Amino acid sequence: MIKGAIFDVDGTLLDSMTIWEDVGVRFLESINIEAEPELGTILFTMSIPEGAAYVKEHYNLQQSTDEIIQGVLDIISNFYKETAPLKRGAAELLEELSKRNILMTVATSNNKQEVEAAFERLGIAKYFDRIFTCEEVGAGKTKPDIYLEAAKYLGTRPEETIVFEDVVHAIRTAKNAGFLVAGVYDEASRDDQEEIKSLVDWYGKEPAELKEILKAI
Repeated sequence: MIKGAIFDVDGTLLDSMTIWEDVGVRFLESINIEAEPELGTILFTMSIPEGAAYVKEHYNLQQSTDEIIQGVLDIISNFYKETAPLKRGAAELLEELSKRNILMTVATSNNKQEVEAAFERLGIAKYFDRIFTCEEVGAGKTKPDIYLEAAKYLGTRPEETIVFEDVVHAIRTAKNAGFLVAGVYDEASRDDQEEIKSLVDWYGKEPAELKEILKAI
């Protein structure tokens, strides 16, 4: 019997992965510099400090690395506070789970303040009284720590807890830790969809398509 649900944020509840793909381009545009066509791809796998160092050197910027980092963080913060949209069907799924008294929490690689700002604006903060971050637990999603901590908080065992995720490495981690897993399609992970489908217990192009889960409650 399903008793709990753990939700990823970016790409799962929020249609927000694009900000991480083009924040470098947006920063350069803010200082009137045209970015190379593949900059988003180049920066996507880098941390923010690594990306700032790359941009400073590659574009011969006068700004310090710290100034570039702050500029990038400001763009990201404003995106979550003002723009980041819900995935289609996300609110409906959360409401259905809430009606069935399924305990819910969040496990994200993002910054807690950005997530809270977006959730408040979008009206879904009421479904969660706790947000777990990778920074808080001290490990990324290649390790199960964040899911195990979230399940411990909910008071549910992995086998009675669904993890909602959109990226293959996180899905693999949750599955290997014994959780039920629901895969949500996101364009940023389009090349991994066949592997994702082979790993998950449920799959949907959008959260609303995952209502089959309700039959298992």
